[in-house]
Amino acid sequence: MSFINYSSREINCKIVYYGPGLCGKTTNLSFIFKKTNPEHRGKMISLATETERTLFFDFLPLSLGDIKGFKTRFHLYTVPGQIFYDASRKLILKGVDGIVFVADSQIERMDANMESFENMKINLKEQSYDLAGIPYVIQYNKRDLPGVAPVAELKKILNVDGAPDFEAVAAAGVGVFETLKAVVKLVLIELKKGT
Repeated sequence: MSFINYSSREINCKIVYYGPGLCGKTTNLSFIFKKTNPEHRGKMISLATETERTLFFDFLPLSLGDIKGFKTRFHLYTVPGQIFYDASRKLILKGVDGIVFVADSQIERMDANMESFENMKINLKEQSYDLAGIPYVIQYNKRDLPGVAPVAELKKILNVDGAPDFEAVAAAGVGVFETLKAVVKLVLIELKKGT
């Protein structure tokens, strides 16, 4: 649910990076933050306890144009990867406008990917959201490592609904902005429907 700030004439949208532990959510956000003009982004905030970490920052991409005279600001979040931080995951999903599901392409991480994807759907449902009604994309990360599953297999297991999907090597920045642009575009399409 987008938040409209009438005094600054901004529509604030929340995009959440979801996925299993160590799949590359933080790497994605760190790369985006590093490559975004400092004049158009807020500070990177790390909410860390001794056992979990959530990253957050916001940015204002100027090239996207206005929606009825309002600029669009995007707030990017990561969820803690480990499944036992479910309460934090649910809280971070509250008010989500778009999701990037980051999958670890390594064959031995397939169970963790599937478990995290199912957990995401359950957490959305508990908050009266349906994944089919939320803009989302899937990123198959770590494509540079040995022992990765074929993309066709990843699609068959994780992308049965045919969401936009991207291969990535987030540590090198490959596929990071393509993934972000795709989810931003879907969120903007939804925003324009509601105006």
